Amino acid sequence: MGPESLPRDTPREAAVMTRRGTEPTYPSRRDWLEAALALAATLPLALAPPRVVAVEGEPTALARVRARGRLVVGLYQDLPPFHVAGAGIDVALGRALARALGVEMTPLPFLAGENMDDDLRHMVWRGHYLGWGPADVLLHVPVDPPLMNANPRVQILAPYWRERIVIARDLARVPQMPALSAFEGQRIAVAGQSLAGWLLLGADNGAYRERLSTQWKDGTQAAAALQRGEVAAAAGMASEIESVLGRDARYAIEPLPLPRARDGWAVGMAVRKEATDLAQALQAAVVSLSESGELRQFFADAGVGWRRP
Repeated sequence: MGPESLPRDTPREAAVMTRRGTEPTYPSRRDWLEAALALAATLPLALAPPRVVAVEGEPTALARVRARGRLVVGLYQDLPPFHVAGAGIDVALGRALARALGVEMTPLPFLAGENMDDDLRHMVWRGHYLGWGPADVLLHVPVDPPLMNANPRVQILAPYWRERIVIARDLARVPQMPALSAFEGQRIAVAGQSLAGWLLLGADNGAYRERLSTQWKDGTQAAAALQRGEVAAAAGMASEIESVLGRDARYAIEPLPLPRARDGWAVGMAVRKEATDLAQALQAAVVSLSESGELRQFFADAGVGWRRP
């Protein structure tokens, strides 16, 4: 992922610290999430793409999609609750976007690359060297100005969700949580290789390091461990935790009580830079889905409370 020159603890700083050999590279999605908390972008839902500049004689991106009769939607593989085994929030959103354009959706699932630059290159503007891609639109892209500036071949637009880091607790075991010290003597489940895990490892000078249960793949697994009674709390992204525990009154779910974790970050989508008319149509579709309540319902169907970006 690409950053711009900004103060410390921003995506640029994270990029400098992520290296292949001696050359700086842009951070992975997980690295970016850590840096994004410091940035706490608050972009509006209606992030307008630039004006269309058509090349005479060539069909536009939107015209090609409509002529083909399908919108190819890039989806992160195994990203609960957004996409797992062909279902999830992003799948529902992709279908709604295609419907708004008058076409069918063709999903293009893929495994995340080493960093966001790889994902944008493979899924948006060039395609993978193995021969698949690019998609017409990639969902679940951080809407972050430094990332936009560092990737001039793409447009990042249409934020549709605000993610953040939360912690869920068993109310019978931890009735109140004025601070993390409320978990004195209790175990907390968290995916070890995750932003939530990094934040908890460093919180209060490492005071909770020995209380963390970190063998979980993601926040949904950590939440399931809490539901089974193996731990007193579970931390992860709000979408992960809420999709498992959001309908269970035995648990309270709150933002992780650390300053950098409260506001979260906006999530949107990306298209090729020149696909301006497609970007405008997708932006209009997201606004319409938001205003109609359909976007909120996609999240509710997964047990997640939608937060305006």
